[in-house]
Amino acid sequence: MKQWTTLLAAGTLIVSALTITTAIAQQKIITVDGSSTVFPITEAMAEEFQKTNKGIKVTVGIGGTGGGFKKFCRGEIDISDASRPIRDVERADCQKNNVEYIELPVALDALTVMVNPKNDWVKEMTVAELKKIWQPEAQGKITNWKQVRDSFPDRPLKLYGAGVDSGTYDYFTAAIVGKEHSSRGDFTASEDDNVLVQGIAGDINALGFFGLAYYLENASKLKAVAIKTKDDSKAVLPSVEAAKDGTYQPLSRPIFIYVSKKSVETKPEVAKFVEFYMDNKNAQKLVKEVGYVPLPENAYNVFMQRFKERKLGTAFHGSKIGVSIGELLKTPLVN
Repeated sequence: MKQWTTLLAAGTLIVSALTITTAIAQQKIITVDGSSTVFPITEAMAEEFQKTNKGIKVTVGIGGTGGGFKKFCRGEIDISDASRPIRDVERADCQKNNVEYIELPVALDALTVMVNPKNDWVKEMTVAELKKIWQPEAQGKITNWKQVRDSFPDRPLKLYGAGVDSGTYDYFTAAIVGKEHSSRGDFTASEDDNVLVQGIAGDINALGFFGLAYYLENASKLKAVAIKTKDDSKAVLPSVEAAKDGTYQPLSRPIFIYVSKKSVETKPEVAKFVEFYMDNKNAQKLVKEVGYVPLPENAYNVFMQRFKERKLGTAFHGSKIGVSIGELLKTPLVN
């Protein structure tokens, strides 16, 4: 009798194991990787989507915009999160590997410059001052706050910024220095915005930059700097409102997801998730919840239609600074 009980228990374990294995095998996986800036939006979308789609799992990585495009253009992931448009060299990689894509702006971001809350000498800065700090020739030379502006104190300048594989870094350098991927190299760089938060929050001499959502999430530990395009212009603080009305320049930008056409055609769950993501009601709610600026309602409707019609290509060729959603809606796509 004992032997039969043992065999029965073993059989039950085998059946249970097979059931679990089968359930895992039957689970549908959607793979997303890329920008840490877009991550909070995609993560929120994935969590909400999975509540009513139990058999589908959405995995979201944070490999940086550049890292995400590398995987995407090799056909390794379904969706690439991007805090900048796809580059020409990345387009070429996708073409080489027969990866066709649909470009979908999903929100607006106000890239935020910030200092330590104990910093009592900086309230606003001009684009020219930021360029003076961040341009390549500043490396090893502009190392003190007083060198930036005579009225600033004689204190060491410690810099923190997004990792060089991130779209945030690319956009910041294009907007501030005037050339994408061009800056001094002697700063603390990280793809993990939480590392930057800790660095700036722990250093009174710090100056750094990253996306608005992470700033808002950590506003009690950081102090945002208002930006002036030139000396006599109005200083504007980063905010949802300033990004939406276009007054926060040149650091307002659209952020994106890129969707593989092949994934949409071979994995119905990908199409289902993207339609959930681009649904105006979901987008207005979840984008705002995580601290970003939702697109206008008509924009989500247009981009949803773009997705449903599987319109391929990008509205960008090279860097575009200060581009509005209205302009994007009118710009023809190129493959």
